[in-house]
Amino acid sequence: MAIITGPGPSLRSQWLGEKLRELRAAKKMSLRVAGEYLQRDASTMSRYENGEYPLRRADLAALMTLYDVSDPKQRRDLEQICEDAWQRDWWDQHKDDFGRDFLNVPWLESRANKICTYQHFLVYGLFQIRQYAEAVITRLEEGKASHDQIQRWVDLRMERQRILAAENPPHIDAVFEVSVLERATGSKAVMRAQLQRLLELGERGDVTIRFIPTDTGPHTGLSGSFNLFKLPEPYSAVAYVETTAGALYAEEPKASNFEVVWQDLDRSALSASRSADLITKRLKEIE
Repeated sequence: MAIITGPGPSLRSQWLGEKLRELRAAKKMSLRVAGEYLQRDASTMSRYENGEYPLRRADLAALMTLYDVSDPKQRRDLEQICEDAWQRDWWDQHKDDFGRDFLNVPWLESRANKICTYQHFLVYGLFQIRQYAEAVITRLEEGKASHDQIQRWVDLRMERQRILAAENPPHIDAVFEVSVLERATGSKAVMRAQLQRLLELGERGDVTIRFIPTDTGPHTGLSGSFNLFKLPEPYSAVAYVETTAGALYAEEPKASNFEVVWQDLDRSALSASRSADLITKRLKEIE
């Protein structure tokens, strides 16, 4: 068996593997036959298709020939996914701190055209000031992680925010429950600084911050917070949900369910200007 080295499993390698599986199935070809063409065994081919191993570009070119992929756009799309699967960035060196479940999030943030985020209890991570993030992570991990580890997680949350200063940052459309304003997280000084940060972000052209007041009544987002990443071609939308049991990623067609929920949240939320008024009012209440 060939020894495969690379960045390891990721959404990108899984996407590529799924598309190659579809192409092979369309040709009614077995893993063994495809593997013989690449001089790989069937188990290695299975790992390619499951996204456990990222496929090298030369092997992708060979498989596109084997599967008669002649459409230029289809070839470019597959090559783009393959290139992305091997691309490494700052977050890869921190995979032990991020954890495998979360490692795809910084990549999605860097690749997305638009991020739709609904937060039920807390300020969105990319909007958190350091002291607020430290209060949140300490509360969640107290007794389970060392002080040094907690500080590393805080550092990484701040590092992720570099996307806001990118040349072409994603548009971030954030909808929060009004309870986010009312929940004390850290000291009063921390909450004041955090709310002031939200006001500043709301003045950017690429950030929209809105709130759903309690008198709106039930809506379809009450099942919990999520992020919906809208990506450029060749990728489709991806939804991300944090759970106690770990991260959950939903691709199409399941991501469409989150789009339906988002549309309801969009209708339920106040305007950005009225939401800014709520933040200002809450700032005055915190003395």
